[in-house]
Amino acid sequence: MNCVYALAHETVPTIEVVAHYDNSLGSSNASSQGSITSALLDNRPLMRPGDVLEYVPGMVVTQHSGDGKANQYFLRGFNLDHGTDFATSLNGMPINMPSHAHGQGYSDLNFLIPELVQRVDYRKGPYFAQDGDFASAGAADFHYKTRLDKDFTQLTLGQRGYGRAMGAASHELNNGMRYVAAMELMHNDGPWTVPERLQRRNGVFMLSDGSRTNGWTASAMHYTARWNATDQIPLSMVESGQLGRFDSLDPSDGGHTQRSSASVDWRQTHDGITDKVLLYAIRSELSLFSNFSYYSTRSTVGDQFMQQEQRQVYGLKASRQWTLEGATRWVNTLGLQARSDVVDMDLANTQGRQRNDWLRQDHVHQQLNGVFGETQTMWTTWLRTQVGLRADQYNTYVSNANTPNLLGAASSALWSPKFTAVLGPWHKTEYFLNAGHGFHSNDARGVTDPHQPTPALVRSRGYEVGIKTEAVEGLQSSLALWRLNFASELVYVGDAGATEAGAASQRTGVEFNNRWTPNRRWVIDADLAWTRPRAMNTDASHAYIPNAVESVALLAATVKDVGRWNFTAQLRHIGSAALAEDNRVRTSPSTVVNFKARTQLDAHQSVHIDVFNAMNQRYSDIAYLGHDLKPYATPSTSVLHGDQVQVHPGEPRTFRVTYTQQY
Repeated sequence: MNCVYALAHETVPTIEVVAHYDNSLGSSNASSQGSITSALLDNRPLMRPGDVLEYVPGMVVTQHSGDGKANQYFLRGFNLDHGTDFATSLNGMPINMPSHAHGQGYSDLNFLIPELVQRVDYRKGPYFAQDGDFASAGAADFHYKTRLDKDFTQLTLGQRGYGRAMGAASHELNNGMRYVAAMELMHNDGPWTVPERLQRRNGVFMLSDGSRTNGWTASAMHYTARWNATDQIPLSMVESGQLGRFDSLDPSDGGHTQRSSASVDWRQTHDGITDKVLLYAIRSELSLFSNFSYYSTRSTVGDQFMQQEQRQVYGLKASRQWTLEGATRWVNTLGLQARSDVVDMDLANTQGRQRNDWLRQDHVHQQLNGVFGETQTMWTTWLRTQVGLRADQYNTYVSNANTPNLLGAASSALWSPKFTAVLGPWHKTEYFLNAGHGFHSNDARGVTDPHQPTPALVRSRGYEVGIKTEAVEGLQSSLALWRLNFASELVYVGDAGATEAGAASQRTGVEFNNRWTPNRRWVIDADLAWTRPRAMNTDASHAYIPNAVESVALLAATVKDVGRWNFTAQLRHIGSAALAEDNRVRTSPSTVVNFKARTQLDAHQSVHIDVFNAMNQRYSDIAYLGHDLKPYATPSTSVLHGDQVQVHPGEPRTFRVTYTQQY
């Protein structure tokens, strides 16, 4: 909903080769805001659908369990767990799930089909009035294509039982409407001693008419997956040889999930007024079986537990934007967002995916309604400002089947002001100042806890100064210095497989992003980020935030038209992070190199080859600090006492080959 303008006194050149990102001067209201185009996704290796988010500068995507489960995300010194404090949407429909069985803000991107993505619009920080719950660290909006250049089918084969078949078609009907239809089937065993046996089924149908400014789009999507999971295991047992890197301590871990959605997006522009209305409905299910503490609590049957939920989501987004012309130009936006979640959640002790006893069964009805206003003003040819204000109202009702008399209710409201100033460009350089308040909601079960309730809405406060320049021919660079304070941290508890409200926190960081196109054949990207994350109101020696990654680097180079081939090499570096508040244990940094090569066989056929972890590095996708673990009650294994580092290994060198036929 943001509008920006090309400035009259200085022509901003178009750099045609930079097709990977749309971050040119005059295109954003923060140096850390931008768009990823489909060209980048075509040219970069993607091991999993959620890896699309790795191309948001500074973002890291990993996996600590089976590939049917939501990814683990890291950005700006946050261990975002499965999505907390980073909001995602597809065609306007929210992906994050509040009051979720496995974690607050759970964001499962496994239903995403990368070949259908037209662009990804990303924003960092709480500076944008359109962004509400979970958007303090940032937000990303995925947009699917409503028209394909050509119909196609695609087949991918890879090591360790990987196979994927996908097809998509797009045609215009006699009445002028267009449709896009796509199907995906996928299987993978992975390197795990207990084969993952991931099975994914995915379908998309979209019907549209008109343009992006005048028209409508309707969509229907359905996705299912089931898998076996290899969760994190004690590092000491791997180092002693008692376990292999890819072994499991509970071979019955795993789960199944599904997501169905329907939406209608209508937009109209007339007489300088743009109206947009989106209606959506989502139904999702998850059954997740996990065992993170092995035999520590139930020494005979093990500590496996089930987190299960069934959810219906209904929502509305509406906005009106209009322009007032005069001595200055004012672009005004008013918006309304309403969302209702109805959730049945179960938590039970299990053994081999068979329930032993219920721990709790909850019914949650949660509503979050927000209104926002935003005004962008062009004061001069070199100064524009954007002022926004957002108000959100939270209401929830919780009942528990195990305690029939327990009925909790809570409500809360929050105001979030926003401010942006953009100066320039001077000498092809813009300067940015951003400030704003944001928030995240807490799990309704904790909010209504009669003994120790947590706040329903928790405020964040962020500041950022930045610069974006194209002063050097062919080089687009941005630099951002930022700070984000949270009144209460959402912390992932590895032993319990859940999120909890924690202490107040402060993060200060620097991001430096570069896109260099020395000529039409080369595209070189370098994204670097450093963060200092600390807990507040505590002793400085115990102020470290567990799993808060402090440095990230993504370097990539693409060379095109080498004969019939295009080549991309990509290096991802994840720095060390504290595993304990006193910093006594830290993770090891990791560096992984991936490759992609693509060739066009003829006008209708192409092949691409992906190589993941090309140097076959031994690294961990995630590490946690567990407590007093007794992992395996057999004579052949030792008993572990005290703190233990638990790791989930990254996958070894992996080859995949994809054949595409266009029609």
